[in-house]
Amino acid sequence: MKIETKVEKFTTPLYLESGRILEPYELKYETYGELNEDKSNVIVVCHALTGSHHAAGTYEGDRKAGWWDDLIGDHKTIDTTKYFVICVNVIGSCFGSTGPTSKIYPTEKEYRLKFPVITISDMVRAQIALFDRLGIHRAEAVIGGSMGGMQALCYAIEYPRFAKRHIILASTYATQPWTIAFNKVAREAIIRDPHFQNGEYDKEKIAEKGLSGLSVGRMSGHISYLSPDSMITKFGRDYDPRDGLYDLFGKFQVEKYLDYNSNNFSKWFDPLSYLYITKAINIFDASRNYDSLEDSLSRIKSKITLISFKSDLLFLPREMKHIEETMKKIKKGELVSYFEVDSDYGHDAFLVEIPKFEKIIMRALEE
Repeated sequence: MKIETKVEKFTTPLYLESGRILEPYELKYETYGELNEDKSNVIVVCHALTGSHHAAGTYEGDRKAGWWDDLIGDHKTIDTTKYFVICVNVIGSCFGSTGPTSKIYPTEKEYRLKFPVITISDMVRAQIALFDRLGIHRAEAVIGGSMGGMQALCYAIEYPRFAKRHIILASTYATQPWTIAFNKVAREAIIRDPHFQNGEYDKEKIAEKGLSGLSVGRMSGHISYLSPDSMITKFGRDYDPRDGLYDLFGKFQVEKYLDYNSNNFSKWFDPLSYLYITKAINIFDASRNYDSLEDSLSRIKSKITLISFKSDLLFLPREMKHIEETMKKIKKGELVSYFEVDSDYGHDAFLVEIPKFEKIIMRALEE
């Protein structure tokens, strides 16, 4: 599989929903496979909160493959011998696109908390600007899970003629209070950490030691990504045999798991990016700029495939089901297909239980 990573620089302004302007800005993206002569074999993949443009494959020195490597590649479900797949790092992220630790042109000073609040629609608008520059005006499909699914829904509503199909996994039409509450815990943990220093933390120290506030916040998020059943299966009530049960700071295996993952995470993900992206997720509401959800979904002209997961506690299956029901209500039922995958893994099933839904995606792409 041919993999290329590139950065595109824009000097034209990006007008944001907030009324502010991002100028200039950069987008980092990765492509897989070959673009055909008439640029008609494109599939856009959108990443989630802590994802990046590196969706598949490995580079020399990589410890692990891209986050959807089981799905994307030669002769895989999203077949890169047939399709040209492109994944763009969203604005606000910390993996190469313009974000809060980028420099304010023409100075050497970083944005930090002066970076503008961004929305899912802003992320998509920036990607469309990239595709226009690349001469890509039509895609076979836009696919994404979680926050990536929000982007895919935005594409369907705001750019209804861009793609033939939109495949949305483990997502929602509007972020609900339950998810906003989990994000609140994470956000407050970051902001209240004295080492956060009102956004003026030392990036090198964070990369070396992490930020305890981000670590604690990640624990909250990670719990919401799993499910009670998956935790029972994975950890049970197992206790670290090196700790005494009556040692106040002794740990169950689930506690050690959360410690290990969150501490590592806080060294490689930027705290400000976490704040800005979770804010974008919280703001997300497909009906916000329209009279109603019916009004916004009425703009959809392409096929929509919705895939929810039975044990998802972050974005409940009924939220995806509501999109289908609303599409039917406005007489667009022929455009939508809904599938609920029987999974005990929770929200992260869209990343790890690919055999359970890959045939749904394959059939959608073949239609």
